[in-house]
Amino acid sequence: MSTLKSAPSGKPAAGGKNAKPFTLGDRPLIWIDGQLYPARDAKVSVYDHGLLYGDGCFEGIRVYQGRIFKAQAHMRRIFRNAERLRLDMPWTGDEVIAVMRQCIEANGLTDGYIRLLFTRGAGTLGLDPRKCPRPSMIVIADQIALYPPELYRDGMRVVIARRPRTPTACLDPSLKSLNYLNNIMAKMEAIDAGCLEAIMLSVDGYVGECTGDNLFIVKGGEVFTSPLEVGMLDGITRAFVMQTLAPACGVKLSEKRLKPDDVLKADEIFLTGSAAEIIAVTQVNDTVISKGEGPVTRRLREKFRAVVTGPHVPED
Repeated sequence: MSTLKSAPSGKPAAGGKNAKPFTLGDRPLIWIDGQLYPARDAKVSVYDHGLLYGDGCFEGIRVYQGRIFKAQAHMRRIFRNAERLRLDMPWTGDEVIAVMRQCIEANGLTDGYIRLLFTRGAGTLGLDPRKCPRPSMIVIADQIALYPPELYRDGMRVVIARRPRTPTACLDPSLKSLNYLNNIMAKMEAIDAGCLEAIMLSVDGYVGECTGDNLFIVKGGEVFTSPLEVGMLDGITRAFVMQTLAPACGVKLSEKRLKPDDVLKADEIFLTGSAAEIIAVTQVNDTVISKGEGPVTRRLREKFRAVVTGPHVPED
């Protein structure tokens, strides 16, 4: 594995919950194929197939108290996706985690966000992946604020996108690839409607996920979410809610195929994601779901915050 070279001189910017995203300058220091570069100098080849064709995969990963939240789960997912793309990775999961830790230290982060990318690497202008001799890896350790703080207090409005999710038979949404145009086009529908998120349906009308988050509903005190086979990302935070938080909070949670009517008649709705964490939805289209964050959502969110601010942030 290529190792990190010495970082440029200068004191790293401090991280933490009040830290602001770095500007494009000396910070953050970004790792590309074995070397750290200041943000202004961090570049990839215009012949990289990740840029030319979206040929690659990525992870969004949270850092809490200097620990990489669910690091092993993220490694399992990105290496599974790299294998599906037939990327011949020159790094192991442990080596990638070691690079992420060095980026956290180099940038002085305590709480933050990591964007990890595997690309096909530089090749030719043709599609043939065999013309790209070596994959590339990029690690960006920075800050992220997906939604304004007031939405975590008051809840958010979303719309149901007219654009459906790409069918699994065409491009499985569980493959977190660099091609996000399907999500972006639905995101534009949300922006046009004056909000920040849109619910995406499968081509046969089932509720899948949002453009960047998984979706849960609460009905009669029980939590439901669509199964992965509807066509969506197997979210790391989604799994943490299902396997850890819900049982810890005594909340019954199950999977079932949801229709838009189930969402519109829900008592509560919340979204999950590495960047979003847990956030309530209080209105869908013109239908008001709840006045502020509901009690089940609040219990799960508070438990999540207790875990990630506590002494044992899970990395497995």
